[in-house]
Amino acid sequence: MTVSIPPNLRILKIFEIIANAGRPLTPTEINERLEWPKQSLHRLCQTLVTEGYLVKQARRLHPTKRLLELAAGLTQHASGQTARHQILLNIARETGETVNFVRPEILGMIYADRVETNWPFQVMLPIGSHVPFHCTASGKTYLASLLPSKRQNMLSSLNLHRFTDATHTSIATLKKELKKIAKKGFALDMEEFHDGMIAVAVPVLDSHQRYVAALGIHGPKQRFDIEDALARRSLLVESAKIITQTFGY
Repeated sequence: MTVSIPPNLRILKIFEIIANAGRPLTPTEINERLEWPKQSLHRLCQTLVTEGYLVKQARRLHPTKRLLELAAGLTQHASGQTARHQILLNIARETGETVNFVRPEILGMIYADRVETNWPFQVMLPIGSHVPFHCTASGKTYLASLLPSKRQNMLSSLNLHRFTDATHTSIATLKKELKKIAKKGFALDMEEFHDGMIAVAVPVLDSHQRYVAALGIHGPKQRFDIEDALARRSLLVESAKIITQTFGY
């Protein structure tokens, strides 16, 4: 990159290179894209490590929790919360069930936005709640979006806690389902997190087809069974596309 970058934008450019790569990079790999003076690049990277935005492991620079929280917060602003909420409201009116917009974070999938059903029987998961990756429809859409090597590393690190008799507690069975989810483009939660709760979720992607969040519906199986969940899949897919197009993910 021969174009001169103003000094006050160079750190942002480093973040951009790491984000677009989708994997941890060494300072040398970063500079292959930037072509800056080697000493300047290494000094900036060390500053980011010292300030807690990056951490160096095996010579590669990884984003820290601090940087990931910064990115998540910016994504939340960029999503246009009010307009997005209206899309969730429209889905809830049509389905009569709870609708969720859920993002991946270090602690699990976090409920960033939701519209509750007016039914007296509902599963209470307020905005800000974290739910596991391995036994929720939203979490499984995220796991399925990962490249095979990253997916394997993620699965190996998870605590496959049993919440119900239907919860995946085996990496082998979960991995098999994730392959199907990756092909079909949606995930189901068939009483894996809560007894009596059924959910369906689809991924929300950015303009580069990278995973941003999950859009999902859940309800008690007495009125929202597997057939109902599958019937609402196309509505979620179309709504996820609108969110992507509208908010420029």
